[in-house]
Amino acid sequence: MKGTLLATLLLTAAASTAFAQQQPQFSHYGFNGMYLNPAYAGIKGQGDVTAIVRNQYFNYKGTIDSGGDEKVGVLTANLPIAAIGGGIGLTIYHDIIAEQGITTGALSYSKHFKVGEEGRLGLGIQGIFHNINHGQYRAVDANDPNVPINSSDRKVDAGIGVWYESPRWYGGLSVNNLLRSKFQFQSEGGGNTAQMSAANHGYLTLGYNFDLTDAIVLTPTGIAKLVIPGKSGFTLDNNSFELGARATINDKFWGGLGYRFEESFTGMAGIAFAKDNALRLGYAFDFIAFNQDARATSSHEIMLSYRLPKPGLAVRPAVRTPRYSF
Repeated sequence: MKGTLLATLLLTAAASTAFAQQQPQFSHYGFNGMYLNPAYAGIKGQGDVTAIVRNQYFNYKGTIDSGGDEKVGVLTANLPIAAIGGGIGLTIYHDIIAEQGITTGALSYSKHFKVGEEGRLGLGIQGIFHNINHGQYRAVDANDPNVPINSSDRKVDAGIGVWYESPRWYGGLSVNNLLRSKFQFQSEGGGNTAQMSAANHGYLTLGYNFDLTDAIVLTPTGIAKLVIPGKSGFTLDNNSFELGARATINDKFWGGLGYRFEESFTGMAGIAFAKDNALRLGYAFDFIAFNQDARATSSHEIMLSYRLPKPGLAVRPAVRTPRYSF
């Protein structure tokens, strides 16, 4: 399949630098801190496994070619481990848009510290592996040395983060791609002259739980995604901001609304089932309300998550009774 005109223009503009929002964004960000931050690993005191699939700008058609919508899937897992004083986490995602495919894997470790009566602070680090693949593009200028063709490159990188978790609220800040690894690809002009850099991405996220009734919890959430420094610095063109809120009933049903700055409005709903409501299924719909000329009008996302049981004692404690005290 020939690459779309949109993807070609993006790659040309990004040659020899980093281009904005290399990493996919998810409307279910409030359910998957492991994707955002290595310090999240095990911070809730129990493990979970979460899978999300997203079709960004569903069925988008370019002015020349078809197939310009973005398809991405992410799988995360994390687990607290008392023996190491923290937790470990795994993140894998595969992102396809037109002729570009990115596969990323990250291993994370978080060291936990008790804060106050109920709070926990996590300090996290992660090792990252990127594999970027490019297919066949239609170059604006023949033999353009900045346009990649049928080649791939892979690099390692690193990330850090901090996360606070309590029953009432949470907050996290992380930065990845600290090494700003540079990728080289075979180009239309011959040789490995097409280049791009892995941009630093920063994530700041917050959430607060309000008990409206004994059964209903309202959770406002927010997230800022920053490309650091990005092609043109801290501008709204590079960065993304979201606000939302969801109501959860008996830890079993939820529904919510959200707004992504100058892009879309989001609606979501979900249900939890199985023992202790451990298995969760959610759906999110984004209506693209702004700048529709270069986008389709909707994005769709499905989440499936399983919360592992909380760790228990390896052996039962001894039963003490006066009967056997003589």
